[in-house]
Amino acid sequence: MKVLLISASPRRGGNTFTALSEVKKTLEQDGIETELIELGAKPVRGCIACNGCRKDPAKPRCVFNDDITNTISEKAEGADAFVFGAPVYYGVPNATAMALVQRLLYSNGAAFRYKPVANVCVCRRGGADVAYQTMNMMFEMCNMPIVTSQYWNIAYGREKGEAVQDIEGMQTMRTLAHNLSWMLKKFHGIKTTDKPESEPWTPMHFIR
Repeated sequence: MKVLLISASPRRGGNTFTALSEVKKTLEQDGIETELIELGAKPVRGCIACNGCRKDPAKPRCVFNDDITNTISEKAEGADAFVFGAPVYYGVPNATAMALVQRLLYSNGAAFRYKPVANVCVCRRGGADVAYQTMNMMFEMCNMPIVTSQYWNIAYGREKGEAVQDIEGMQTMRTLAHNLSWMLKKFHGIKTTDKPESEPWTPMHFIR
């Protein structure tokens, strides 16, 4: 079983990467293979609804081959589940995250349907809940089971690496990972516990 994790943040090694790394580490502890891809600052085109991806049903790919989208599309065919991470820009997922997911699902939806997915949104202070809901709307249209956690999959931080100080956010990432690995094992008929194990809750507040 393999989970593909994708950070859509333009800032390599930033807080979106930090949050996904916590998910990745926990998945690997649960015996799940992972691959984490950072998009970085390279541009990703938006979908122009040309339907060129439908011309060859045997190999559904976006006609634009000048960014990372088709590379991820190919990797998606061999993955069993996905975690997408997006920073919050103006209360919504950054444009790169939206463009990537829309093109992936439209051009090669068969590689994603019925596979579990989670999204993680990272912000300085506000907007992460709206961004989280926005990302889920795309996955729900593609028959993808949504993986949840003990809270919305949100972490906070501004400067690079600050998200690791969000104690509750990091616990949310670990709980998400345990839920995902448990779901994957259930889907694949692997004997596991009736429900995932939970850590004692470690709440954290803005006012401290």
